[in-house]
Amino acid sequence: MINVPLSALEVAMVQAGVDPAATLRDTAAFAGHLDRLGYRRLWYAEHHHSPAIGAFPPVVLTAHAAASTSSIRLGSGGVMAPNHTPLMLAEQFGTLAALHPDRIDLGIGRGPGVLDETVARALRRGAGPITDAEYRADVASTLRLLVEEMALGPLPEPWLLASSTAGGALAAELGLPIALAHHIRPDHTPAALERYRADFTPSRWCAEPRVLICVETVCAETREEAERLGGPMNVVKAGLLQGVSDIPFPTPADAAAHTFTPQESRALRAFRAQQAVGTPETVAGRLTELAEATGADELMLVTPVYALADRVRSYELVREQAGAAHP
Repeated sequence: MINVPLSALEVAMVQAGVDPAATLRDTAAFAGHLDRLGYRRLWYAEHHHSPAIGAFPPVVLTAHAAASTSSIRLGSGGVMAPNHTPLMLAEQFGTLAALHPDRIDLGIGRGPGVLDETVARALRRGAGPITDAEYRADVASTLRLLVEEMALGPLPEPWLLASSTAGGALAAELGLPIALAHHIRPDHTPAALERYRADFTPSRWCAEPRVLICVETVCAETREEAERLGGPMNVVKAGLLQGVSDIPFPTPADAAAHTFTPQESRALRAFRAQQAVGTPETVAGRLTELAEATGADELMLVTPVYALADRVRSYELVREQAGAAHP
């Protein structure tokens, strides 16, 4: 049985053949389902200019979901520091925290949220890629401004998103809880964690190391159904392996008809071996193994499947494996 708190990451996959507005409505409905299921938190990821992922600002989705839910924590997972000024982030999330006390998280990441450099430059108003020093300064400034400028009551809970030892080192230096993108770069998780725990410095935000692991999770009553539901994301990942980022999120039927190269098949098998896909028992076992191996305080599930009903059912099945004692 899963014995750590469970949370969710929303990446708002835009289904091929579906109006993006429908994806947005599904995203809003999804928050209500997770609130009723008792998940600890729901985060929204920032992406831009992708046919497969909606460009829905995390701060807007957070505000909308917070107004229609009662207990689940909500926030960004994350907002990308290169695309925003520290003052703007402090104002936006400080205001949300004042409106919804003790329910707002501010997860900050470094990636631009887009693979197209032209779009990245447009987001940054023509500026070039952010340096390590600039990123550290922006995160530190955001934290400082939250305290100094947003005297509205409870503050948002800040997290640093990371997928490398550099991210682990920064989270440790600033004394922040860390959210590791195991669903993107699983091979980097052990080293990032080791660096984070070794160098951690307590702060007003976090007294001791605190770890959240994000893992791709697709759960269904049978292994075959879980594999079918996970098929569309496999097609998108295969495209990324080839440097192609403009692939729409296909239907499960179209994904089943897709032919993968031997190299793609090997890469996908290696990736899935480090995630959690299968029946409730298989997924529960894999999530428990991952939590024990990493010492995670919390697991965040990302479930990129085509239909809202299938996505919600996956979260229901996993939640059942946590039982009534879910923290």
